[in-house]
Amino acid sequence: MVVAGSKKVLIVEDEKDILHLVKMYLDKEGFRTLTAANGVEALRQVRSEHPDLVILDLMLPEIDGLEVCKKLRLTPQTSMLPIIMLTAKSEESDTVVGLELGADDYVTKPFSPRGLVARIKALFRRLDRANDRDISAYRYGSLNLNLSRHEVTVDGREVMLTAKEFGLLEHLLRNPGRVLTRDVLLNSVWGYDYHGTTRTVDVHVRRIKQKLPLLNDAILSVKSLGYKLREQGLNA
Repeated sequence: MVVAGSKKVLIVEDEKDILHLVKMYLDKEGFRTLTAANGVEALRQVRSEHPDLVILDLMLPEIDGLEVCKKLRLTPQTSMLPIIMLTAKSEESDTVVGLELGADDYVTKPFSPRGLVARIKALFRRLDRANDRDISAYRYGSLNLNLSRHEVTVDGREVMLTAKEFGLLEHLLRNPGRVLTRDVLLNSVWGYDYHGTTRTVDVHVRRIKQKLPLLNDAILSVKSLGYKLREQGLNA
């Protein structure tokens, strides 16, 4: 269960009407909210206030949202900070760029504030569930995924994954040999009734393989369906 009052959300948006609307809905749900109107202020707020999640507009003055996302992902202290990106652009290429840079999710304007709140709650629920599972770790060869520490290591060295990458990897490790459709992965990992493109799953799988080369041949693409993880070498 998400305890909203214990969660701090940073809203980064330069359009005042949208900023105030999102803040109003989150405040009403009991979240603690912070705001920033440009990329420089957003980075300063993250460093000083340590939010639990960032809602990040793509088009921002001074430093745009893509650059802010990139800087957060390259900083160890914020590499796993959940990021939901807001974009006024509907082209798939723009959302894919955001996902490839490390955004966990995206919302295209105009959007429903209630829908955004639902996505935020779903993301927090998934992260909280990871800490409550009976199984504390999964292993695949030299890879170890530790749920209680929300940590992935290879040969003892930590590999930084975003929240969605971690959740997707966890779901694959929990279902070795089973074909998981993109829709199943979206509903299981993203945690809500997803209405966007299934391209989201493909982008995240590609990023996992880039960060964890030992899974290049282990995560198999099943044509027109989704993905499965080879059973060989798995000890859960």
